[in-house]
Amino acid sequence: MSVTSAPPPASSGHLRQTLATLPRDTRDTLFMLGVIAWVIAPQVGRLPWWASALAASFLFWRGILSWRGQALPNRWLLLGVVVIAVGATLITYRTILGRDAGVTLIVLLLTLKTLELRARRDALVVFFLGFFTMLSNFFFSQSLLTAVAMLVALMGLLTALVNAHMPVGRPPLLLPLRTAGMMAVLGAPIMLALFVFFPRMAPLWGMPSDALSGRSGLSGTMEIGHVAKLALDDSVVMRIRFDTPGHVAPPASQLYFRGPVLSEFDGWQWRAPTLRQDPWLGQWSLLTQMRVQGEPIRYTVTLEPHQRPWLMVLEAATEKPALNGANPFMTPDLQWLSTRPITDVVRYSAESYPDFQHGPTRMTDALRDLALLPASSNPRTVALAQTLQADPAIAQGGTQALVDAVLHRLRTGGYEYTLEPGLYGQHSADEFWFDRKVGFCEHIASSFVILLRAAGVPARIVTGYQGGESNNVDGYWTVRQSDAHAWAEVWMEQRGWVRVDPTGAVAPGRIGQFQRLTAPRGVFGEAMGTVISPGMVQQLRAVWEAMNNHWNQWVLNYTQSRQLDLLKALGFTAPSWQDLARVLGGLLGVAALLGAAWTLWERRQHDPWLRLLARTRQRLAQAGLVLPDSTPPRTIATQVQAQFGDSAHALCAWLLELEQLRYAPSPAASGQLRQLQRRWHSLPWPAPRSS
Repeated sequence: MSVTSAPPPASSGHLRQTLATLPRDTRDTLFMLGVIAWVIAPQVGRLPWWASALAASFLFWRGILSWRGQALPNRWLLLGVVVIAVGATLITYRTILGRDAGVTLIVLLLTLKTLELRARRDALVVFFLGFFTMLSNFFFSQSLLTAVAMLVALMGLLTALVNAHMPVGRPPLLLPLRTAGMMAVLGAPIMLALFVFFPRMAPLWGMPSDALSGRSGLSGTMEIGHVAKLALDDSVVMRIRFDTPGHVAPPASQLYFRGPVLSEFDGWQWRAPTLRQDPWLGQWSLLTQMRVQGEPIRYTVTLEPHQRPWLMVLEAATEKPALNGANPFMTPDLQWLSTRPITDVVRYSAESYPDFQHGPTRMTDALRDLALLPASSNPRTVALAQTLQADPAIAQGGTQALVDAVLHRLRTGGYEYTLEPGLYGQHSADEFWFDRKVGFCEHIASSFVILLRAAGVPARIVTGYQGGESNNVDGYWTVRQSDAHAWAEVWMEQRGWVRVDPTGAVAPGRIGQFQRLTAPRGVFGEAMGTVISPGMVQQLRAVWEAMNNHWNQWVLNYTQSRQLDLLKALGFTAPSWQDLARVLGGLLGVAALLGAAWTLWERRQHDPWLRLLARTRQRLAQAGLVLPDSTPPRTIATQVQAQFGDSAHALCAWLLELEQLRYAPSPAASGQLRQLQRRWHSLPWPAPRSS
């Protein structure tokens, strides 16, 4: 794209007129810069701040140069900027490989390339870099919103690409947009066939150092206040389809989705135990055969990516969740894990028994370790435990009596459930039991477990999710980060590990009625609440999430097993990936034949008047009269009369009729054209010139 003169200055109120009178080169450049800005916009929140600032500066700089018609920067300056960009990427990521560093570089190089946009060849490089950058957005998110945004980006890039191949005149942008839309429509059936039938297999490559980047949600550690922060996050963790009549969820008391189990406490932080290489040693001694009774709950989970190997299932699942392409296993703490982190939306089936017992029924050395506290930790809580143990009723009733006494204290001692309990110090249990008496679920669970351990009872914290809500649009049960929860497990003689949720003693509505604490709304939120009713907002959110769920089910979770199920529905008895390849090859072959037939038909339909005139010129060229392609029929008739004389009178008259049909057609023009085509074969053509 060459540099043109600056456009006339725009007065106030005449911006639209100014844009309409811009030189084509300036208009096309500004349009392309806008498309590139749209392509990289989703990356802004993921790029380092300096990379986003540089990319925006490059695009703004290029736009100003194009608007003012000024010369582009020299190559040495651009080379220096490239060196700075690569160096800054190396400093930030310690590498230029991997997903995050690679995307940062490609965004910077794309925006830099616009500053040397001098010819159509440079524009084509920008277009293809734009296509690659557009695809890189799916490295981070495959959501429906991302797909829609990138579909708009695709149409913008195709429009700019088609426009670059229209070098003559100043075609309106609507014209290349229409062509780009037709290209997308024609390519959609082939893309659909490839999506449905192309054999799915495990990825052949990986992206190092990115497995745990940007993780959110629960973690393998818990500091006081961590779960309370999750309660402010309304994003979806998973969607569940229960295999029950009407897909109704089980009772609230059964909706505990088990996550990391935290049994190691250093006085400040709770941690999950390290999983040994050999699962049958060490911690596996804590797990005896699970004892279940009653009917299981069967369900299907669609789990959002969380960069961890945890598979969320209801307590307690005895069989492996049916996860395609993975081999889940259970830890000694009854948590199910995948063999690799969950980096994409996955779907798996499971069944759980809400009525279960697990763990040793008699005291072991490993259990005694779970009744210990760090030295000098929470001295007032230790004293409280000793006081409770001195009660004859508790001493006689054992662990169950102790648990009941602690829960009674929570119910009647003025304790409150809140998202903003303030900062706790080192002796968090002391502060909770005696000073503050306020906390979120992790404050309550941690203080409860510390008190039981102070009494010599093995206890630990279980983190996960409790509750959820039903989406009345698609019938799925939705669990959010705001449903994150922490509860306790207490070991009891002859029973093993028993779930105790002390939060239910402080706030019964949290467990029984799924009442959630929410952060106070700001001024904007209060103002919006007066315009849109909360019920309408909830319904709109339900519709949007149902759309996202369908996207997850039918697009992101379209696995090889579902491909094979489709082949079974088509009549294949034992389908395989070879059958998928055959079906795909057949469909592509049919598409190629249809495309060839359409091309042949389109050629035949392409302006039959021009094709007839071209055939006439070819016939005359064989007789020695060579004429330019742009010669009109009247001029051809004049040349024919001059070269062949009166013998070509009939041919000249036919040519004049052909011209009249084009420029002064009658209502029966189509019939006249067919008549002229028939007469063409009987005309007295001059004899071909001998070679």
